Amino acid sequence: MAKEITDQNFETEVLQSNKTVMVDFWATWCGPCRTLGPIIDELADEIGDQAVVGKLDVDNNQDTAGKYGIRSIPTILIFKDGEVVEKLMGVQPKQVLLDKLAAHQ
Repeated sequence: MAKEITDQNFETEVLQSNKTVMVDFWATWCGPCRTLGPIIDELADEIGDQAVVGKLDVDNNQDTAGKYGIRSIPTILIFKDGEVVEKLMGVQPKQVLLDKLAAHQ
């Protein structure tokens, strides 16, 4: 299951993490986000402790979404050492996400 990322824990869970972090920016009303959600959860279960996989609800965490210029969802950002190293928009197949994450580990 993906970790819940919020405005309050973003710095510690994402920016200060010593692992690669994938964050899915989503909202409950977003149809494509509901399609991507189970894929993100599966990915989190598969990779275990190798990386951090989380979800950030843009409606409840507008500060972080705004800071990273999230204009459409779902958007996935991959962070390494506190910096964005990859940005993906829209629903992605699990293998694409695995490959992108592996490229930054």
